[in-house]
Amino acid sequence: MKQHLTPADYLKKILNAKVYDVAVESALEPARNLSRRLHNKVLLKREDQQAVFSFKLRGAYNKMAQLTAEQLKRGVICASAGNHAQGVAMSAHRLGARAVIVMPTTTPQVKIDGVKSLGGEVVLHGDSYSDAYLHAVELEKQQGLTFVHPFDDPDVIAGQGTIAMEILRQHQGPLDAVFVAIGGGGLVSGVANYIKAVRPEIKVIGVQMNDSDAMMQSVAARKRVNLPDVGLFSDGTAVKLVGEETFRVARELVDEFMTVDTDAVCAAIKDVFIDTRSIVEPAGALAVAAIKQYVAEKKTRGETYAAILCGANMNFDRLRFVAERAEVGEEREALFAVTIPEERGSFKRFCELIGALPGGPRNVTEFNYRISGAAQAHVFVGLTTHGKGESAKIAANFSRHGFDALDLTHDELAKEHIRHMVGGRSSLASDERLLRFVFPERPGALMKFLSFLRPGWNITLFHYRNQGADYGRILVGLQVPKADNKAFKEFLDTLGYPHVEETGNPVYRLFLQA
Repeated sequence: MKQHLTPADYLKKILNAKVYDVAVESALEPARNLSRRLHNKVLLKREDQQAVFSFKLRGAYNKMAQLTAEQLKRGVICASAGNHAQGVAMSAHRLGARAVIVMPTTTPQVKIDGVKSLGGEVVLHGDSYSDAYLHAVELEKQQGLTFVHPFDDPDVIAGQGTIAMEILRQHQGPLDAVFVAIGGGGLVSGVANYIKAVRPEIKVIGVQMNDSDAMMQSVAARKRVNLPDVGLFSDGTAVKLVGEETFRVARELVDEFMTVDTDAVCAAIKDVFIDTRSIVEPAGALAVAAIKQYVAEKKTRGETYAAILCGANMNFDRLRFVAERAEVGEEREALFAVTIPEERGSFKRFCELIGALPGGPRNVTEFNYRISGAAQAHVFVGLTTHGKGESAKIAANFSRHGFDALDLTHDELAKEHIRHMVGGRSSLASDERLLRFVFPERPGALMKFLSFLRPGWNITLFHYRNQGADYGRILVGLQVPKADNKAFKEFLDTLGYPHVEETGNPVYRLFLQA
């Protein structure tokens, strides 16, 4: 791109940008819970509340509003992972133009459906934005369409810059830094141009995923770096190659760049939910994750930060993964592999130790165990923590009390897969009966269960995962000799917990029964 516009040029373009035919001035809200926890004031710029649940509407409409009647008549085309696509589709609908949208095949269905509902013609091609972009360029030439770039265009950049204009109008007091997610760089370029022209003392901090940091690598290398692969968790920022103009602007005007990881983003999605009762997509939570990391690293207090919640196009199915990883990302949950002697009473002794950990008792968030050896048992345990850095101390405490423990809190294999795979058949599990219980989710429920058990009934399998409800679903395998059937029924009646016996379930026979 040959234009080298100055911040003053961009300021003029931003002040004259045509965005409010389709966009609204989104709220700038205090994140009260997060602010209290961080001892700094955090403001959330709610771009998730736009009509297409993303800021992309601004840049797309501003670009298309500058086109001639002839260009609009021929139609427009874009390549997008989703949010820009919806912005272009909605803008085209408003301006009465045809819109062809090329999207990667990895795009969440919610975004594809969103584009179609706005009248856009969807073409799925390639695995990433870059693949979709190359295909869109071919179609542009073939069909005489006008390309609406998602980030590398001064008019698009100026449209996104209106967000910074609103932030400074809505909050005229001290503002130390604005945190901005970066994919291709359109948003951060618009924000940086406006802020550095009007309030240059405010820091602009760009945020990327640690597996999609094309802008950060490019600035460090002083040239655009084309990444061979990008992580797709934050699909809204999964860009292999940043724009020429956005690279130039970011290199000159962005004060600092940061990367955050998947767990930190999941934790940030939860933080946003707690303060707003809204769910943002991973890209939308990058800025909040970065603020938390920035405060932890710089040890700041009493400062004011703004985070742009840039999108909320989240696939509902992904919420399961986010919820699973949010506690680990915040280090409110620690995971361990613990070895305990395979002898009567050791399970109960281990549970008592959990209740007596330094710093107060911890809630068990997960417990997976399957009998596998005659001498030792290996259990997978999740525990709540009171803050970061506790997992190593808890592991050391277990070891001191004779339970060898491996800290798995930062182990990707354990978090993604092993926690769901503890089990299998065991030749040691003779006379096994399998039961599903509903336990009240309160302290002492498990100890009540263990204290009622007869010493001769060995636990061969135990699976529990906290689901956030006021009751817990637990699967237990017990060795109960046939002669004890009557006593076992009395035990279940006395315990009083709702239960279903699954010993005859064909799934149990296929996967767990020797």
